Amino acid sequence: MTTFKTMSVTGWGRYPVVSSDVFRPDGPRAVREILGERHHAALIARGYGRSYGDAALNTDRGVISGEKLDRFLNFDERTGVLTAEAGVRLKEILDVFVPRGWFLPVTPGTKFVSLGGALACDIHGKNHHRDESFSRHVEWFDLLVASGEVIRCSKTENADLFWATAGGMGLTGIVLAVALKLQPIETAYISVDYVRTRDLDETLELCESGDERYHYSVCWIDCLASGTSLGRSVLMRGEHARPDQLPKKLQKHLFEIPHKPDVTVPFSFPNFAINPLSVKAFNFGFYHKHPKEKTGVITNYDSYFYPLDSVLEWNRVYGARGFLQYQPVFPPETSRSALIKTLEVLSKNKVASFLAVLKRFGPQEGLLSFPMPGYTLALDIPVTGPGLFKILDELDELVVASGGRIYLGKDARVRPEHMPAMYPKLAEWKRIKHDIDPENVFSSDLSRRVGLTER
Repeated sequence: MTTFKTMSVTGWGRYPVVSSDVFRPDGPRAVREILGERHHAALIARGYGRSYGDAALNTDRGVISGEKLDRFLNFDERTGVLTAEAGVRLKEILDVFVPRGWFLPVTPGTKFVSLGGALACDIHGKNHHRDESFSRHVEWFDLLVASGEVIRCSKTENADLFWATAGGMGLTGIVLAVALKLQPIETAYISVDYVRTRDLDETLELCESGDERYHYSVCWIDCLASGTSLGRSVLMRGEHARPDQLPKKLQKHLFEIPHKPDVTVPFSFPNFAINPLSVKAFNFGFYHKHPKEKTGVITNYDSYFYPLDSVLEWNRVYGARGFLQYQPVFPPETSRSALIKTLEVLSKNKVASFLAVLKRFGPQEGLLSFPMPGYTLALDIPVTGPGLFKILDELDELVVASGGRIYLGKDARVRPEHMPAMYPKLAEWKRIKHDIDPENVFSSDLSRRVGLTER
């Protein structure tokens, strides 16, 4: 019998907190043993707990941690294709391959996520408007399904299972290995252009007119601004820097970046620390410290892509009650009006988001993949009580009416009745799920809550 530990488990938002039986297999064979021993019990894979809500939670059921499934298996220097076990973190890939002149094709705002988790959420990055999401760059993966069989999936081999697994929140099986195509780079630095916008219209206009010229584009947005300043932002667009763009002192060390000492938040802040006044003060300072326009600012990739990773356990800032990340996406034809209404609701109700990010998405495949052409707004909101959930329910109605959807990888509260409208390929996904896992061996608190699997 494979051993497990019953323990409290939560996502990065620290809400909710549940009790689960946690397994820590040390290899693919051990994963198969767990599956065999608990064939009729619900299981869900978990990487490093960076999904914000309940995607990798399984109350009173089994959680299979991938932390020990973390070996590199192969790298083809000619093609840039890396094959690794699903528990390898993006951090390890960066540490090993940036010095060799390779970078991730897509990365979220943290490098502390696993390859398996990146595939399960079909993560997106600042370059989605040009390069789509993670799954586009996956050559193939090996999937352990409910029957105990390991199936090789690619865009041409078992393609239906490939697209059901990419963005499928771990519900088709357990990813054992991933072959990912890295991108070549000339330096470890990014050349960034900054623009400070006065309102949402200027922000969207600049994104529409200029994003295609940049590999990466993201807006910090002041979600508490109102009136004529509604939607004011700082637009940060970048490209991988060439050697000749670097200052002379960096040209001798093209792939080296300054080492940052580990800093951590040692305890949970008081629940009132993140409030409308503190967030308003932060937003004012962040907005005004940036000049109206500045081009060609050289920064290392770690500072550009992962500013929050420099502070370990930063989620404790939101207090013991935790926080929600609310992330909708709206199609192009409704983006402006829906974003205005969203920001107005947040400002009117003084819903404080310490981190608010706006990005433009491009086209997307995948049955349950979150991105779609349009604009996405990501908000980190402290859990304050029932009133907050009522406000977010109101925003959900706006999302559905606008033809948008909510990111399941960040969610902890969306109701099941909204899923068919948000994810129009849901029925097709459910058919594949039923074919490969008719007894719902793989399920989670998220899947039962939103109706992806039966309660």
